[in-house]
Amino acid sequence: MERYIHPHNKDIEEAIRELLSKKPHIHPLDFIDEVKKVLEEKKFYTGLVSGKRVWRIYEEMVRKGRIYDILGVVTQTPKDLDSNDYTTESK
Repeated sequence: MERYIHPHNKDIEEAIRELLSKKPHIHPLDFIDEVKKVLEEKKFYTGLVSGKRVWRIYEEMVRKGRIYDILGVVTQTPKDLDSNDYTTESK
């Protein structure tokens, strides 16, 4: 019986980079399954790799400038939500 190892965050980052270089036009709904397939090809156990974990790592990579938001799912929020630079009232 072959033992598979659990992927670390760095392994998931590497799988994300590899996937986005091979399939830059992947749909966000297919993203998690495709990342898991890349990890399985590298003999990682993906049973405990959640979608939330994959998206968190993807978001961190985008926010730290390691990758461009190819999927267009990470939004930029105002740094200071209490600032008066914008208003919600209509004039």
